[in-house]
Amino acid sequence: MNERRIHQLFEISVLLKGAHALIECIGGIALALVSTNSIAHLVNALTQEELIGDPKDFIATHLLAWSQDFSLATKSFYAYYLLSHGLVKVLLVIGLLRGKLWAYPASLAALGLFIAYQLYRFTDTHGIGLLVLTAFDLVVMGLIWHEYRLVRQHLPTR
Repeated sequence: MNERRIHQLFEISVLLKGAHALIECIGGIALALVSTNSIAHLVNALTQEELIGDPKDFIATHLLAWSQDFSLATKSFYAYYLLSHGLVKVLLVIGLLRGKLWAYPASLAALGLFIAYQLYRFTDTHGIGLLVLTAFDLVVMGLIWHEYRLVRQHLPTR
């Protein structure tokens, strides 16, 4: 694969990370603004029809139980987590797309920490989505590392 194609993949993957970061920010803000009662009412409305048809529906019963146990502290944690996680990624994406040298190692470190946390969460939840996200993050890390090496090669010597 030629360097131009690798650079295009780098840009696309960074843009995808940026889109994901914006979604996290929006989700964090929305979660902060919505009450736990509103969340419980929404989940109740969404699952009511399904539970009438099948009172033992796995997803609907678990989602309803989750919403009823969703505390203010839990909501605050997730709102803060999503917003802070998203903002960090937005700043890193901006730095990477502008070719800022600091953004490459900072992005590698941040993605490494996110991957460690995702793998830790996987041991608890066994959610396949965490593995997919981790695999994507590893690919992005490889592209960032490749791009960083190229950028450093083209720096003027002092």
